[in-house]
Amino acid sequence: MSPSLAAFGKRISNRARGLAGLLLTVAITFIGLLAITFFIGRVIPIDPVLAVVGDRASTETYNAAREAMGLDRPMIVQFGSYILDVLQGDLGRSVSTGRPVAEDLSRVFPATLEMATLGIIIGVVLGVPMGVYAAWRQGTWIDQVIRVVGLAGYAIPAFWLGLVGLVIFYARLRWVGGPGRIDIFLDGMVPVRTGLLLIDSLLAGDMQSFHSAFRRIILPAAILGFFSLAYISRMTRSFMLEQLGQEFILTARVKGAPPRIILWRHAFRPIRIQLVTVVGLSYAALLEGSVMIETVFSWPGIGNYITTALLNADMNAVLGGTLVIGAVFIIINKGSDLLYSLLDPRAR
Repeated sequence: MSPSLAAFGKRISNRARGLAGLLLTVAITFIGLLAITFFIGRVIPIDPVLAVVGDRASTETYNAAREAMGLDRPMIVQFGSYILDVLQGDLGRSVSTGRPVAEDLSRVFPATLEMATLGIIIGVVLGVPMGVYAAWRQGTWIDQVIRVVGLAGYAIPAFWLGLVGLVIFYARLRWVGGPGRIDIFLDGMVPVRTGLLLIDSLLAGDMQSFHSAFRRIILPAAILGFFSLAYISRMTRSFMLEQLGQEFILTARVKGAPPRIILWRHAFRPIRIQLVTVVGLSYAALLEGSVMIETVFSWPGIGNYITTALLNADMNAVLGGTLVIGAVFIIINKGSDLLYSLLDPRAR
């Protein structure tokens, strides 16, 4: 075997081992997530049996329902049965809707995904340039303003900002649509292909539905984007300050390189890989943290679904929704790590 072929084979072997290790980590993390969600669901002071039979059920009816739900069995047996059901895609049946939880989640998750994706796009498009410019103008009033905006993203409660946004931009200015995902008279008019209403309405050529959906999603997405912007701009500023203090940047300045070249070619290029992880974590945080925004805007997403299920003591729905959010967080987190290692060989 030639040296070059042997080296190629070694690289393939290393990557295969790395991928296997990543998949094993994901599997272990997922099992840990299953255990945490299951046992938390069993210890919180909510009786799922009462959600089925009601408060006025007789003892016999209560015990029969409890046995039918498998809650009379030992905890470890229940956990084993829960894992087997999840692996088969069975998350139980929702008491609130009467449908399988997996079916409910397949309906509500695209709504959350669509809003969070638009939010992270807004956060990246605005947050990265703001962080770069703040680092370039460090110590000036522009830097101070951008830092205050970032701090506000951490300090302002999401529900309060959502209510203020509705009062100003919907009730007074009428620039955006109200709560909900689409106007009532257009609900159900767009054929479901991806579950993402903006894309489905474009695919159907229904511009009226697209306009209605866009007017209603832009405000909650912008608010999510604001919180994402705070984190991304802060991290970008920090990375850029570290780069701008490097000797090669000082050399470029001495040679008279234009600021645009120094910023984007010499200083920003090395931090792009670090920003992959930052954006990935921010995206995952939007997906799991959109509960308050969905509640304020009556958004039919997974956060609203879990909140309603919790109020109805619908534990199958709560556990299923929590599991999906956790799984998405794991996938995005590990996907960011994988992309990081592919872009930067030193991280492998």
